[in-house]
Amino acid sequence: MFSPPFSQNATRVMLLGSGELGKEVILEAQRYGIETIAVDRYPNAPAMQVAHHRHVIDMTNADALRALILSEKPDLIIPEIEAISTDTLVALEQEGFRVIPTATAAKLTMDRKGIRTLVAEELGIPTARYEFATDFSSFKEAVHKIGFPCVVKPIMSSSGKGQSICHSAEEMEQVWDYAMTAGRVKSAEVIIESFIPFESEITLLAVRSTSGTLFCPPIGHRQQDGDYIESWQPHAMNPQQLEKAQEIAKCVTDRLGGYGVFGVELFLTPNEVYFSEVSPRPHDTGMVTMITQNLSEFALHVRAVLGFPIPEIQLLTPGASHVLKADDDAPAYRIEGVADALSYPRTQVRLFGKPTITKGRRIAVALSSDPDVTKARQTAKAAASCLRTVAE
Repeated sequence: MFSPPFSQNATRVMLLGSGELGKEVILEAQRYGIETIAVDRYPNAPAMQVAHHRHVIDMTNADALRALILSEKPDLIIPEIEAISTDTLVALEQEGFRVIPTATAAKLTMDRKGIRTLVAEELGIPTARYEFATDFSSFKEAVHKIGFPCVVKPIMSSSGKGQSICHSAEEMEQVWDYAMTAGRVKSAEVIIESFIPFESEITLLAVRSTSGTLFCPPIGHRQQDGDYIESWQPHAMNPQQLEKAQEIAKCVTDRLGGYGVFGVELFLTPNEVYFSEVSPRPHDTGMVTMITQNLSEFALHVRAVLGFPIPEIQLLTPGASHVLKADDDAPAYRIEGVADALSYPRTQVRLFGKPTITKGRRIAVALSSDPDVTKARQTAKAAASCLRTVAE
């Protein structure tokens, strides 16, 4: 039973992080009459523009986060980003608040050290070889132990922030400095991973709900500087690879627990499937599901966390997404070329509405469908290339 927003018995959902993914979650929640609260570190974030209530706080500030949650008393707390005081969420969960999927899952997956140790050492799932370092001296030692090339990431970051590949000893200082300054959460610790010569990398969306664990068809994606540029669905996999990928995703998400969508990133090689990362929330590469599936990843997430059944996940058509990133910094801007992008058949555009832009920031996505996934990718790329930002 669901009462309407602003009524005494309304179901209230608080979103911690209000970007473009959170905006879609808010919209899906409102289809069920949910009263929504959007929180972020800056005003007029995308999800704030459609939520019933909005707040601007530093979500890494434990006191500020606790005070806000105690004041609003949400029925559900949905973390949408990593830059949150997860220790506060753990404490509040013990006091009776419900965190999606669980506070422990949010804490573990925010910390690459915690999740990698759990997956590789407790669950015994194949991963890249890895070392951790807390200063430049231990970093150099770890890099030489892993070997070149190696992938370096802050243990606390998201969307590829602070991630790079170190190819030689001459690059080590630059790579270390980038990891220290570009992560969304400041932490003087990094993970150094061996570079896996993978054939492809995928996101497997696992959905835990009252109906059990279901999987979306695999999503292929291409990254640049650690951030996704394009994704497509379905990604071609042989039956053995798909079975192994689903086994890994189910093992990891069963261990994390709770209901909702989990984005499990995996590397595929001819003979193995390697775990890379997991996000306990809708995944940026999963935006493609807005044009491919009967239920998008956002609709699936909301259904799952509200306790509704999910009888099936159906791929209606192959499709692809391609992002638009800002070329420069601008306190005010406009996006041109939308009509040109929409002139392509079976194509949609989502403008995120971010209030300001910085160079490299993701601000829009083009979505295209086609029976041939390769053609869908080509069309999405062409449509995205029509879009451009102009400073005002």
